[in-house]
Amino acid sequence: MADWTPDLTLSDKPRYLAIADLMEEDIRAGRLTLGDRLPPQRRLAERIGVDFTTVARGYVEAQKRGLVESRVGQGTFVTGTPKPARRAGHASSSPARAEIVDLSMNLPPEPDDPALIERMQDGLAEVGRDLVALLRYQGFGGSPADKDAASAWLSRRALVPAQERIFVTPGAHPALLGILTLLARPGDTVLCEAITYPGIRSIAAQLGLKLVGLPMDGDGIDPDAFAEACRAGAPKALYLNPTLQNPTTLTIPEPRRAAIANVARRFNVPIIEDDAYGFIPAHGVPPLAAIAPDLTWHVAGLAKCIGAGLRTAYVVVPEARSGWPFAAALRAASVMASPLTVALATRWIEDGTADTLLRFIRAETAARQRLAADILPAGSFRADPMSFNLWVELPAPWTRSAFVGHMQSTGIGVVASDVFTVDGAPPEAARVCLGGPVDRQKVRGALEYMAHALEGSPALATAFL
Repeated sequence: MADWTPDLTLSDKPRYLAIADLMEEDIRAGRLTLGDRLPPQRRLAERIGVDFTTVARGYVEAQKRGLVESRVGQGTFVTGTPKPARRAGHASSSPARAEIVDLSMNLPPEPDDPALIERMQDGLAEVGRDLVALLRYQGFGGSPADKDAASAWLSRRALVPAQERIFVTPGAHPALLGILTLLARPGDTVLCEAITYPGIRSIAAQLGLKLVGLPMDGDGIDPDAFAEACRAGAPKALYLNPTLQNPTTLTIPEPRRAAIANVARRFNVPIIEDDAYGFIPAHGVPPLAAIAPDLTWHVAGLAKCIGAGLRTAYVVVPEARSGWPFAAALRAASVMASPLTVALATRWIEDGTADTLLRFIRAETAARQRLAADILPAGSFRADPMSFNLWVELPAPWTRSAFVGHMQSTGIGVVASDVFTVDGAPPEAARVCLGGPVDRQKVRGALEYMAHALEGSPALATAFL
């Protein structure tokens, strides 16, 4: 049915809905049948006199209804007959929900290899053999075995701290909260990147801290601006997400890290290094904790390099005596890390499952970044081959609100730059994530739709044409 041509004059609905409605009607009437290939979206747009994004939205709506499926490199095909319309008074007990392509959460891709999943399950079963003991209260900071596993894991980042400087915590967020509780008091200033991870904004607001963003270039924060801020405001700490930074994806190179460390040492400013993505590059830049171990609170969460639900982070404190107040602050807030979760992390590190997961995440992330490079307009975004997200810099006349709204109206969730901006006007940009439970084919479809939107005008993206 490559010549299928819907007559949009038969409907007074928005044109993308009219396309889906007329497709459904033709399937019911037998004019379209199972396996029929629909015309390419661009060709149909030219034939019926509408813009490409309208047809793309129509096909997406039809796919949500279960009418068609898109096959990469082949086209769009009719896959079934619509269910009969429900009669009045016969509501479904479980109404169908439109599928959402959520590209708003910065998560690692989820494994789908049966052998790897079986290996993960075997580790969980092995941990469960001592389940009763894991339901008891444990000492804070991790057992010697857990700290040995943490030390082995941290050694991949050129860190070899003594065990008394390592603490096993219930995730990066509680660790950051505990560190800032020690270093600053309400009203104090904490420095960070001008465009930064929104979690640190939330923590600073909760603690009543003044978060000040430093200007950035392609290598990270400006050391001279850092020094000037230290002279002007006596900051209590500098927070950095220095590798594959969320959201801009930049990695601070080693010379810039050394320059930042020199300024921090000159003004005696502690560095909080959120190394969430530090394990993703196979040969990453040495962490700040290796350059300035006496100043740096290093937070190595497992959420991004193994799985977001594994709420465990390894914290390396600057010196052993820092550990006592840190442990007290974190114990007051969270009592302890979940023994079951920590035991699973330790098991996976010891038996090599964590390394296998990390290799999968690297390979799948690189594949999705190649998709983005092939599909999106050149120069429209910033990314790293190992980053889970894109930082899309919107061409005029697109604005971040128009772009995010347009994507969300089609079920594609992205995040505007506002939530990442500490000082000044937010840039016309958005974060687009490529990981999580969304498979590669759905990522491809979302990127293709996004590409055509970026190549067009916001005025052509409205549903009423």
